[in-house]
This record gives sequence, C-alpha cells and structure tokens, in this order.
Amino acid sequence: MIKSIKGTRDILPPESALWSRVENTAREIFERYGFAEVRTPIFESTELFARGVGADTDIVSKEMYTFEDRDERSLTLRPEGTAPVVRAHIEHRLQQETSIAKLYYLGPMFRRERPQKGRYRQFHQIGAEVLGSDNPAIEAEVLEMLQFFLRLLGIQDQTLLVNSIGCPACRPQFLEHLKRSLAEKKTGLCPDCQRRSETNPLRVLDCKVESCQPAIESLPKISDFLDSACRAHFEKFLGYLASRQVAFTIVPRLVRGLDYYTRTTFEITSGALGAQNTLIGGGRYDGLAEALGGPSTKGFGFALGLERILLVLQDRGNPPDPLTPQVYLAPLGERAFDTATLIAKCMRENGIRCFLDFDARSLKSHLRLANKLGSLYALIFGEVELQAGNYQLKQMTNGEQTTLTPDELMRAAESSGQADLRTSILKALFLARSTYHF
Repeated sequence: MIKSIKGTRDILPPESALWSRVENTAREIFERYGFAEVRTPIFESTELFARGVGADTDIVSKEMYTFEDRDERSLTLRPEGTAPVVRAHIEHRLQQETSIAKLYYLGPMFRRERPQKGRYRQFHQIGAEVLGSDNPAIEAEVLEMLQFFLRLLGIQDQTLLVNSIGCPACRPQFLEHLKRSLAEKKTGLCPDCQRRSETNPLRVLDCKVESCQPAIESLPKISDFLDSACRAHFEKFLGYLASRQVAFTIVPRLVRGLDYYTRTTFEITSGALGAQNTLIGGGRYDGLAEALGGPSTKGFGFALGLERILLVLQDRGNPPDPLTPQVYLAPLGERAFDTATLIAKCMRENGIRCFLDFDARSLKSHLRLANKLGSLYALIFGEVELQAGNYQLKQMTNGEQTTLTPDELMRAAESSGQADLRTSILKALFLARSTYHF
C-alpha cells in the first residue's frame, strides 16, 4: 500500500471543517482591515530565497526542497511566504497602484525539518504583508488585527513578545560587540551556534537549544546599541500598542530566523504548545525589496502556522465541527428514491444541508444512519405517502414525528419573515413538488 510521505499528512473530515473555520475567519478579519488576497506559485527561483531569506539561515542551508527542471534552472518549493509576495509586488509594480499595498496569503510551505508535534515538512501558513510604509502605527494596527483574529477563534492564552533589532546604520556596532562576546563563550555553544557566531552572529540569539541558553542570556542586548532613529521608532510603536490596549512584553534578545528583518520584530506565543510555543511571528523588513532587485520599499508582515493554531484550538476544547446534515432523506422504494433526488436538489439550492444515501435501505436502517450522521431531521416517505402527498418529518433529537400535508406545505410557502429550519424544509419541499410535479 502506498502511504503519504514522511512529514506530510492528510487533512480529513471532520478536522477539515475546523481548518476552513480558521481560514474563513482570517479572510473575514484581514479583509476588514483592508488586506486583499494574493496567491503566488508554490515553487520559485532558488535565488529568490537565497537572496531574500539569507544563504546562512537554516532554511536555505539545510531545509529547502531544491531541484533542477529540464531547462537546468534551480527551483525551490517555497519555504516561506514573504519573499514570494515581495517578488510579486516588484514584478507587477503594485507600488504604482496605491501608496500602500496590504496583501495576505494562505497556503502550503515546504521545509525538510524533523517532523514533530505541530511541525511538518509540508505545513501551512497564513500571512500578511504591508508594503510601502515605515510608520510604526501600521505595525501596531497589524498586531491589533492579530489579537482580534485570535480572540474570535477563542484563543485567549497568548503572549505578545516584541523587540527592535536595529537597522543597517546601528546594527554593525552591536554585531562587533556580539562577535567578541561569542568568541569568549564559543566552547559552551552547540555546533550550529559555533558556526553562526562567525558567519551570522545575530542568528545565535534565535537558537532554541537548551544548553545554549545560559550563554545567550549573558550576551549584549541590541537595545543598548539602537541609534536615535531606531529608538524613536520603537518607542512610537510601543506607544501605539499601549493606546490600543494591546498587552506586550519586551524581550531584548528576540530576533527572527530570517535575514531580512530590521527594526521591529515580534512573536505571539501560547502556553498550549510547550517548548515550541510560537503561534505567529513577524516584523519589519525594509531592505528586502532592494535585495530582490526592486525599488526601495518599506515592509512589515507576519506568518502564522495553521497546524499550531489548530493544536491550540483542539487543546482548548474546540474539537472539529462535523458538517452534520440538517435533513436526512429517507425514501422507501425506487419511486421514492427518484423523487428524493429532486427534493435534495431543491433543498440544497435553498440553503439546507441534506443527505441522501444511494443504497436501498429499510426504515430502521435509514434512521440508524441518520442518527450516526447527527442529522437534525429525517424526512420519511414511500409510495403511499407520495400518492397522498404526505410526508413524515421526524425530529431526531426527541423522536417527535409529524405528518406534513399539502395544506401545511402551502401555508409554509406563503409565510413571510425569517423562517426557522422546519419552515425552511417545508418551503423547499413545496417548491420541489410544484417544480417537478410529483
């Protein structure tokens, strides 16, 4: 038997309904804040990620799925979403449309990591990017939006961590001090951090290896080296968060794992995830567009791991909601089945979720399946009912069964105002009878 590849998974009902709820909530809230959806290809030129993400990052050096196509071009399955969005922004000259572009995306990403709880080799992200402004107010607005999004999902246990990692004007001085301090502590670092201490010292601060943490805690703080412009930017950002009543914690050694970040960085964590507790991460990346060959474009954005959001929801007692049928059609006999196919069509066209089984069943078997599916009602009819124009409507929760007559269907069809589910069923049934003349 062929099975799914290690590090991938099938998303099956009823869990897929919970995925849809998260995605639909994101769309609703992000669009309320003026973001529009962008969809980029799942593979790009390898150069895009080498230049944008950084050749010395773990993503580029260890985790990317890279291959050559028949034209001997090096292509890579996208490991993250920001660089492709910025590439699309440059290529299609979106900066000429409005002064600020607000874009969001949803989709799969690919990294060859060690699979673990909430982390897969094909994983899914929802992200958003604001391109064209370096105003710290836009950063606070995005975080306000994220807090709103998480609250609507019912995720209350969350912590916002923020920091500034400076800019190309002030960061070199900090990096010199950081290199000297790392040289003194090199023997206490993991092999990756020993390498990073020389090639990309800022990445040491992002290490999650437990044995490295004492050394990392004693390293210089970048906040002590910020120039006046970066310090003013960060203070304004914090002021905007405070005025919006968005709670935050400053973490002086918080950096992100990608090279393009500058100034503001942030993470939103959840206690439900254990050691790997980051739900959402992002920050400012004012130099990324230039690194990709485009015009100077200020940028700020984030990405959230959909699998991790789902873990928190399920941990907090939000199990997947199965799409249970509102009406189970229980036809008895061949003619009744043929009629049921037409009733099902009318009900679905009128917004009613109904289920019609395609196997011939006894009444007892029909009702057993209706219970198993969690249907609210069962509509029962056979040859006798069709001749009389009557139908049996059984409420599955309490077993109450009533006979629907042509007169009652007519009265329901003529009723005005917002209808309850029972009346909606009657209206759809009347419409089916009058349309198909059975």
